[in-house]
Amino acid sequence: MEHITFLVAVVIITALAFDFTNGFHDTANAMATSIATGAFKPKVAVTVAAVLNFAGAFLSVKVATTISGGIVNEKAGIQPSIIFAALAGAILWNLLTWLRGLPSSSSHALYGGLIGATVVGIGMNGVNFGVVVSKILIPAVASPIVAGVAAWGATKLAYLITRKGNEESSAKGFRKGQVFSASLISLAHGTNDAQKTMGIITLTLVSVGALPKHALPPTWVIVSAGAAIALGTYMGGWRIIRSMGKGLTDIQPAQGFASESAAATVILTSSHMGYGLSTTQVCSGGIMGAGLGKPGGTVRWSMARRMVYTWGLTLPAAALVSGAAAFVADKGTWGVLLVGVVLVAGSAAMFVISRRQPVHAGNVNEVTPVEVATSTAAPKTTVAA
Repeated sequence: MEHITFLVAVVIITALAFDFTNGFHDTANAMATSIATGAFKPKVAVTVAAVLNFAGAFLSVKVATTISGGIVNEKAGIQPSIIFAALAGAILWNLLTWLRGLPSSSSHALYGGLIGATVVGIGMNGVNFGVVVSKILIPAVASPIVAGVAAWGATKLAYLITRKGNEESSAKGFRKGQVFSASLISLAHGTNDAQKTMGIITLTLVSVGALPKHALPPTWVIVSAGAAIALGTYMGGWRIIRSMGKGLTDIQPAQGFASESAAATVILTSSHMGYGLSTTQVCSGGIMGAGLGKPGGTVRWSMARRMVYTWGLTLPAAALVSGAAAFVADKGTWGVLLVGVVLVAGSAAMFVISRRQPVHAGNVNEVTPVEVATSTAAPKTTVAA
C-alpha cells in the first residue's frame, strides 16, 4: 500500500508537470497573433493568458470525464504505472516539439501516450476506440478546417467592411478587438486543456480505489491543474509564439481578430460537447484561414506542411514512446525509476539545448522562422530558435 501511495503521488506530480508543459507549449494558441500585431505586449499577453487559463479550468469538466472515463476502460484494471508511462511519453514529445518551435498538439501527445501505454500494459480491450474516433480523431480533422473556413470568411468580411475607412484607425480598432478575442481563447484553452490533466489525475485516483468509477474531478484536482497550466502559460512558450505569430503568415490586426474569434468559438463549442480537440490545431487553422482571407494574403506553406506533418506524427509517436515506457515500468519499482530517470534526463537535455539560441519576450517578434531542417544545410538563413 505504501508503494501504491508513493506511486500515485509520483503520477500526480508528473501529471501536473505535463500540465505545466502544456501551458507554455500552448501559450501561442491565444497570444501569438496578438503579440505579432502589437495588440498585447509580450509580458502582458502571457500574464493575461495565465489568469484566464486558470479561470477557464473551473467552467466545465466534460473534457475531463472524456479522459478519465471515456478513452480508457476503467474496468480493464489500469494501474498508476501505466498512467505514469503515458505522461512520460507525452512530456518528452511536448518538449521536443517546443525545442524545434513546432506548434504540435499537447492534447494528442497525451492521448497518444495514454493509448500506447494502455495497449502495452493491459491490451487492446483497455482502450475504448469508439470514443477515440468520435471524440478525438474526427475533431482533430474537422476542427482546424472549420476554424480555418470561419477565419477566412471573417477576414474577408472585416476587410470588406473597412475597405473605405482609414487604415490606421481600422487597425487600431481591430487591435482593441484582439484584447477581447485573445482573452476569450485563453479562457477557452483553460476550459479544454486544463481538464485533460484533471482527467488523468482522476483516472489515477479511480485506478487505486480512492474515487469511485465515473467520479468527477475533486475540487483540489481542478485547482491544482488550473494552477499548473497557468504557471506554464506565464512562462511563455516563446519559440512557438514566434512560429505561429510570424511563421505562417504576415498577420495584421484584422486577421488576428478574425482568427482568434473563430478559434475561440470552435474551442468553447467543442469543450461544451466534451470533445478533446487540439487547441493548437484549431488556432493554427484559424491563422491560415485568416492569411488566405486577406486580399493578396499568403500562407507560408513550407511552415504549414511542417506543422501538419507534426500533427500527424504526434499521436502515434507519443504512443510508441509511452508504450515502450509502459513495458519497462511494468517490470516493477526499478522499471518505474528507470522511466523517471529517462524522463528527467531527457527534459534537462532539451532545456540545455534550448539555451543555445534563447527566445524570450524581447526577441520573439524579431525574425521570421523558416524550416528548421535548413539550419545546418544553409547557415545563412535565419532559423527559429
